[in-house]
Amino acid sequence: MRTLTLCALLVFLLPGWALAQFDIRAAANQAPDLTFPEAPRKPGPYSSLEMAIYKPDGAGPFPALVLVHTCGGLRPEIQDWAKHALERGYVAFVIDSLGPRGVKSVCIPPSPVNIWRGVKDAFQALEHLQRFDFVDQSRVGLMGFSWGGMVGLLASSRSVAATFSSKRFASVASFYPACYFSTARGAVEFLRPDTDRPTLVLMGELDNETPPADCLPRLETLKGKGAPVSWHLYPKTTHCWDCASLDNLTKTDFQGNRVTYRYDSAVTRDSARRAFEFLANPASPAP
Repeated sequence: MRTLTLCALLVFLLPGWALAQFDIRAAANQAPDLTFPEAPRKPGPYSSLEMAIYKPDGAGPFPALVLVHTCGGLRPEIQDWAKHALERGYVAFVIDSLGPRGVKSVCIPPSPVNIWRGVKDAFQALEHLQRFDFVDQSRVGLMGFSWGGMVGLLASSRSVAATFSSKRFASVASFYPACYFSTARGAVEFLRPDTDRPTLVLMGELDNETPPADCLPRLETLKGKGAPVSWHLYPKTTHCWDCASLDNLTKTDFQGNRVTYRYDSAVTRDSARRAFEFLANPASPAP
């Protein structure tokens, strides 16, 4: 397990440790609410990279997805995922927790946008989507990537969800998230014992930014207790395997790890297959 400095943890996560010891509503409210789009639109070949709701042709109602970005904000691949969703008959709501607040990244603390603000954004996006007649209110899922995947794990927690909304996501597909951090003052759990939403976790074996070793035993424990979790580990695969725009990027993450991203088109295709098959039938995840 990795240990973060207390200072970094406080500004990155807010709170630093147990949920009961911190007012997560106050943490989420340190940044203002987003203003969401009031109407859907169609993606075009030169669509700008911004918060938007996309819908298939027709009246619906359609299943829907809230797409939550990485710690670096919107990247070109998020539009690819929105297009994948549209092709499969989903409304796709790409939210942007950073740009409208003048924040470029939350990868390196400090940042005015913390993980709890991201969770609140996701639940507010869920409630916003459910206002539209073309959305099937019972079938709104969340698909998140890295930071967005951590948002998804927290949204799958019964107690976290109850803090922010009376609504729940139907299911969550979480791509290469962190599941756990250890600190000098205690532990931070993203994948929580009260996870009660169907949740798929996709991980890369070579990911040293959000290591699968922090997820696998927790997933096994939850599964053994009857929680609706499933997962897949891709061999020889790094963090951010779908990030064609970041292929071969090497950086030092906020914990001091030297990480390199390798885009993998085959893994990207397979992760899309697994995610959308899971979202269509969360009770029977793809093999």
